[in-house]
Amino acid sequence: MADLIKQFEDASKKALNHEARPDNDTMLKLYALYKQGSQSDVTGEKPGFFAFVRVAKYEAWAKLKGTAQDAAQKLYVDLVKKLG
Repeated sequence: MADLIKQFEDASKKALNHEARPDNDTMLKLYALYKQGSQSDVTGEKPGFFAFVRVAKYEAWAKLKGTAQDAAQKLYVDLVKKLG
């Protein structure tokens, strides 16, 4: 478990310093998996309709509701590895 947490932390640093910005869908997946892996299920109210980016982030994270934190961390690490 500690190894997965270390991999998750390393992957988040790598994602932040990635040379090329991934496409928007990949960015949303990264965001949602990171939030689920670090904080668990989505909290708070859904942002207002005109806050497009915040709504997209909220909805992407909400889709992962019920996913275990360690499963989300593993998926996040795998996705960052695929990015190179």
